[in-house]
Amino acid sequence: MIEQIEYDGVIYAIIIRNNYSKQGVTFCTPNEYSQQLAYMKHPKGKIIQAHIHNPVKREVLYTKEVLFIKKGKLKTNFYTDDKKFVNSVVLESGDCILLAYGGHGFECLDDVEMIEVKQGPYAGEQDKTRFDP
Repeated sequence: MIEQIEYDGVIYAIIIRNNYSKQGVTFCTPNEYSQQLAYMKHPKGKIIQAHIHNPVKREVLYTKEVLFIKKGKLKTNFYTDDKKFVNSVVLESGDCILLAYGGHGFECLDDVEMIEVKQGPYAGEQDKTRFDP
């Protein structure tokens, strides 16, 4: 299952649930996103041709994060840019989420292990504005 968390025409997040399965390559993000997310499933023996990525200048204005939940349950809360609560979802082991726009916060419902991927270089506290909901 692929889910979108959307509010007022803005996609806040895209979730690929652990039970999603589809043969081939499925891109889940619009082409203009600075972070792309795809699901891939190939049969044994499939050859993915060797390749090199060419230098292409890109401009990144907002950090997009991808989280892979290895273990546990993580409640994810979504907020508008003006810090109003939108929605929440629970992510479980094997789920993957792209945090695209708006704000977000987390609550670990179990012991959680996750992997985060985002654009760099990391700008420290300049990268985010923290707030109490």
